[in-house]
Amino acid sequence: MTTTHASPPWLIADIGGTGARFALASPGDGSVHHVRELATADFADLAAAAGHYLDGLPDGPRPRQALCAIAAPIAGDQVELTNGSWRFSTTQTRDRLGLERLELVNDFVAQALAVPGLSPTECVPVNPGAAAPGAPMAVLGPGTGLGVSVLVPCPGGGHHAIGGEGGHVSFAPCDEREEAVARALRQRFGHCSAERVASGVGLTAVHDCLAEIAGAPTGGLSPAEIIAGADAGDARAAETLALFTRGLATVAAGLALTVGARGGVYLGGGILPRLGNRFDHAMFMTRFTAKGRMRDYLATIPVWRVDAPLPALAGLAHAVTERG
Repeated sequence: MTTTHASPPWLIADIGGTGARFALASPGDGSVHHVRELATADFADLAAAAGHYLDGLPDGPRPRQALCAIAAPIAGDQVELTNGSWRFSTTQTRDRLGLERLELVNDFVAQALAVPGLSPTECVPVNPGAAAPGAPMAVLGPGTGLGVSVLVPCPGGGHHAIGGEGGHVSFAPCDEREEAVARALRQRFGHCSAERVASGVGLTAVHDCLAEIAGAPTGGLSPAEIIAGADAGDARAAETLALFTRGLATVAAGLALTVGARGGVYLGGGILPRLGNRFDHAMFMTRFTAKGRMRDYLATIPVWRVDAPLPALAGLAHAVTERG
């Protein structure tokens, strides 16, 4: 009689500038268990947050391997959150947690890996249409920062996710008002990236710049406060959200043209669900297709807003099944 033992679960994590989401993933079926979200600011680094999560788990097999998605460039042993205070060594974190293996990927690689498994109810149409078979897909989304990735179908089946730092490309203003805001952002930061407009930190920065242009005091309002202000009829908050929407569309269109994303554009991130109906699909598509001779090309690309719970964890769990 042969006795088989299930492999221990993997620790998976989606680490952003604001929230750190942890879970266990089964390498057999990719099922996700014991999901918990922590505030990134409450911990000194990944090892501290992950250790706190692991200490709170019920008795059972401890993970020996971990796959973590980080909102930061992944290159070498040292990692620093782009919009957070964490700075850590991958190998030291592995050793502190007692793991045999710790693998890090860009956070939007994890988001992209979730796309093939999304159900129709988890994709809200912004521009309905049919995806071209075998074509690349663009995946981007505003959270604390602006994440960008590309998902490419593989000839033998499956998909390959390409990570990058596309949120830091230069923002391309399309009218005089946007140029004025971009100028103010350059004066503040030295460089006006897409993330400075189309993200959580971008909402705050753009709202402040609009106040500066008007000669009014800047308040450093949070995204939640700006969204609430727009809901209450505040004109500056409403303009901030409009600039955000058009800025996101500008970046999405540029990415779609660059990679030929006729497989679709998927908009994720934590900001869009908080906007709800204030994310204006018509405004987005007007800017998305405003590319001169490429208007018709872009108009045929389906665009979807991802409305799924914790897609990055789902993408990581899928990756765990492939790693065994």
